Amino acid sequence: MSVPGAGWTRWRAPLGYPTAALCLWLAHPTFTSALIGSAMAIAGLLIRASAAGHLRKREALAHTGPYAHTRNPLYLGSSLMAAGFAVASRSWLAAGLLALYFGVFYAQVMRREESELRAQYGKAFDDYAAGVPLFWPGLRRGAAAGRTQFSFAQYMRNREYEAAIGVAVMIAVLLALTVWRK
Repeated sequence: MSVPGAGWTRWRAPLGYPTAALCLWLAHPTFTSALIGSAMAIAGLLIRASAAGHLRKREALAHTGPYAHTRNPLYLGSSLMAAGFAVASRSWLAAGLLALYFGVFYAQVMRREESELRAQYGKAFDDYAAGVPLFWPGLRRGAAAGRTQFSFAQYMRNREYEAAIGVAVMIAVLLALTVWRK
């Protein structure tokens, strides 16, 4: 299979916002569904935050922290956030739309990024990929030579706080919808 071009992956964010808006329009949350979904979304956010504190984009191959368990902890966290919003929405249509969005974009994005990492890091990436699963976390720790600690400064450089703001806004909107759509 060929690796999708950069143009394809650039559509992920621009289409994400209208997808989120449509999912909110389709949502019929209750307080309970919003609470359960928010807990799931926050768990995903914490996975993303931990990953962002270990990720030094284009400087070093990330293989510590959550990267020792999955090669794509940012996307794992994003999928958990989306699943949380699907649960919170109480809408099969919204859940299906989110699943379609992730199915269309994230498999392609992961393949593209793997190709780029392989080109940049060669055998080091191949060795890492041989011991750490692509998406679903492995229970055993992968190879993590040169262990690094979580860096809040790196979290900020990676602008992961934007995801936290997005989750806070989505939770607030879903909670408002529980009152408005009674």
